[in-house]
Amino acid sequence: MSKNVLMIVNPVSGRGILKQKLWKILETFSKADITVNVIFTKKRGDATEIAKNCPDDIETVVCAGGDGTLNEVINGLMQNPTPHKLGYIPVGTTNDLATSLELSKNPITTVKNIIDGHTVEIDIGSFSGKYFNYVASFGAFTEASYNTPQEAKNILGHFAYVLEGIVSLANIRPYKVKFTFNDTVLEDEFIFGAISNTTSMGGVLKLKDALVSLNDGEFEILLIKAPNNIIQLQKILGEIMTQKFSGDLVKLYRASHIIIESEDSFDWTLDGECHIGNPREEIKNIHKAIKLIVPNNEVLKTE
Repeated sequence: MSKNVLMIVNPVSGRGILKQKLWKILETFSKADITVNVIFTKKRGDATEIAKNCPDDIETVVCAGGDGTLNEVINGLMQNPTPHKLGYIPVGTTNDLATSLELSKNPITTVKNIIDGHTVEIDIGSFSGKYFNYVASFGAFTEASYNTPQEAKNILGHFAYVLEGIVSLANIRPYKVKFTFNDTVLEDEFIFGAISNTTSMGGVLKLKDALVSLNDGEFEILLIKAPNNIIQLQKILGEIMTQKFSGDLVKLYRASHIIIESEDSFDWTLDGECHIGNPREEIKNIHKAIKLIVPNNEVLKTE
């Protein structure tokens, strides 16, 4: 690992755990003869600007925060001709990418893994000019990620997302959407759609490890049609639980380039953060765009 690191810290992520662990984190880096330049974020968007303007003499950027902070950092890194290597200390409430990679949730263990680990190349998504790390989604459950107040996340942790997700079920509405990818055109009413590169979405929806590769150049496209009655809703829940996706209501596809069209615009979430959508969106997979540091014992499913 490089001896000069820039660490971007979101001090409010994960119930403020970094305030308690920061000195030990810096001490751990120092014992490995690594100089760490620490910058704290103060508002939304700060992490993107910091990562975008990272000096060339710094080889590795370490993000300490949750999914939203990581999204901002990668949006900054992707604006550079050659993105810096990335280390991730996951201290947010959900940490979906960390779950997919089975990264430690202990900050000190994670720092040691960053120091001793190796890099893997992961795919990044382009969403009409913005970037996402692991999921772009709309519909049921997605509002839970950005409607849950930070105070509730800090107090209740992941349970806050579950509560908000239950509330959102009462407000499910269908979206008439047209998807075009590969040689397929789908047009129907959906209550949920996700273009993802992860096994975990909001900690609520999960895909089996065998279904997902983080660097195969393709996204998983999970689409759930609007049910007509309670029986169909039960079938949807059953298919999500078993992940067989063999019926007509829940479908899983794969593609590297997707065009989404609708008569009316609607909100999306990109890595858990609200994004105001347009009637036409274009999503592309940027193959192996970021070099992410993972533990040496981590086996990333590859193409």
